[in-house]
Amino acid sequence: MAASISTVIQTDLTKTLHEWKPATWEDYLAYRDGSTIERMRIFFHREHLLVINMGNEGINHATISDLFTILFYVWFSQRPEQIFSSLGRCVLEKPTKKAGAPDLVLYVGDDYPRWQQGEPRRIDLDRWRVPNLVGEISDTTLATDLDEKKQLYADLEIPEYWVVDVRGKRVFAFQLQSNGKYQECATSLALEGLPIGLLEQTLARLNDGTNGSAALWFAQQIANLKAE
Repeated sequence: MAASISTVIQTDLTKTLHEWKPATWEDYLAYRDGSTIERMRIFFHREHLLVINMGNEGINHATISDLFTILFYVWFSQRPEQIFSSLGRCVLEKPTKKAGAPDLVLYVGDDYPRWQQGEPRRIDLDRWRVPNLVGEISDTTLATDLDEKKQLYADLEIPEYWVVDVRGKRVFAFQLQSNGKYQECATSLALEGLPIGLLEQTLARLNDGTNGSAALWFAQQIANLKAE
């Protein structure tokens, strides 16, 4: 007989669950609070748990993850009237119900989460509003990023979700509809008016350059957009 997830947790907190497995919130907490969790990302949704062992981050994933953080800065540097906070990889929790740790977490506005001494190092969505945008940098996780994680972020009512396909140099962008489902979109809501196609063109610049040179090219393009 196969061991239950609770047995697995009790016996080996280093084990990675490469697939979503039936679990309880208490199972999630055992992984979250385990002493070996440092390089793991954990997700809990609809009584299922996913644990991803990140190991040592690969060059491609790091390049693109850092690129998108830079792109946020570049975008808002040309719109200084807008306040933004980039909190990528922070754990988002709706206690007892849902949890995730997106690669990209973007808040627009001055009501962004602030940590205080003695508090857990997580974003409690019973206390703070949801981000304007979350995203996943998908190297080996594209299938679940476009399926279960998309459902998770929709259920959390996050207005916009991006999936960045590392290998295909593609960006799938979705906006939350009134029916609670995501629909693919061509322009960003959080980065108001940004064409998603421009993000893919920026990714293509990595074929012959660095994420720094790609970001500089992006800056030139959005300066032109603003001037139009």
